[in-house]
Amino acid sequence: MYLGRILSVGNNDNGSYVAYRVSSRSFPNRMAKSFDDRVAIIPKEGYEKDVFVNPYIAYNCIKIVDDIAVVSNGSHTDVIADKISVGMNIRDALALSLMTMDYEKDDFNTPRIAGAVTKSGEAYIGIVTHENLIVEKVPEGACYISTYEHIKPNKVEFEASNSQEASEFIMNKGQFEEFTNPVTSAAAFLGNKWQLSSI
Repeated sequence: MYLGRILSVGNNDNGSYVAYRVSSRSFPNRMAKSFDDRVAIIPKEGYEKDVFVNPYIAYNCIKIVDDIAVVSNGSHTDVIADKISVGMNIRDALALSLMTMDYEKDDFNTPRIAGAVTKSGEAYIGIVTHENLIVEKVPEGACYISTYEHIKPNKVEFEASNSQEASEFIMNKGQFEEFTNPVTSAAAFLGNKWQLSSI
């Protein structure tokens, strides 16, 4: 089953995490690149001009701000992080940013998805489509959401003990193994501090 972009947020016995996966049929020549406080989705070398064909394919997918990990499938990662940095609570930062930026105006009306987790483990997940806006607090455990098909939060058993394992898990393990066209993935996992990985 093709779900497009997928993100997962929440907690397991090992800690709190956010994870993100690009699945793509149209623009598979992308990679995730880790920096100190963020992970960016960018075109691979030789495919830089793809951003002129589709402006939505390059963005920060994970950003750490004020000990909170933010994850999304587009440029709204930065908008959400900016709102949190000036004191807005996570729920409102997600809702306002998703509502303001709205779904992507491409051929598929691609939804924007987002999530965030605090150092204490409080997690939220959200989506804006051409029909609705949902922002929910994640119950005990973990949830995932995608741009296509699974456009409401779904409970998931997320097995990882660090950021590298979280990147690998959302890419092709557990329930995520069922979903087609994986391209790249990234995750932030909270040990003593947030650790970032990408594959």
